[in-house]
Amino acid sequence: QVLLVESGGGLVQAGDSLRLSCVASGRTFSSYAVAWFRQAPGKEREFVAGISRSGGSMYYSDFTKGRFAISRDNAKNTVWLQMSSLGPEDTANYSCAAVGTAYPTRNEGSYDLWGQGTQVTVSS
Repeated sequence: QVLLVESGGGLVQAGDSLRLSCVASGRTFSSYAVAWFRQAPGKEREFVAGISRSGGSMYYSDFTKGRFAISRDNAKNTVWLQMSSLGPEDTANYSCAAVGTAYPTRNEGSYDLWGQGTQVTVSS
């Protein structure tokens, strides 16, 4: 079983940057595609970015507008989400999720492994 633990969230000002980390336990992390989702209060959870299990393919939602970058190091069992030019609209709880396929999907129902989430709050 793979467990996911996120970190790196916090309270920042508009225009700042944050790097979120998702660390996985277990030896088979490289078998999983990983994605970041976020959920703001009163809104549905939405796909932010995903990365293939090899790390060679990345996918983003349009709202990231080139501000976010997802990466991974399978040797470190870690996936990162680098976020820059943050705005209040990025305030949400960010969770990483893993699925045992080569490529991520945008459908949260496809993921069977989830972390507990890390809160990102951006003040204006």
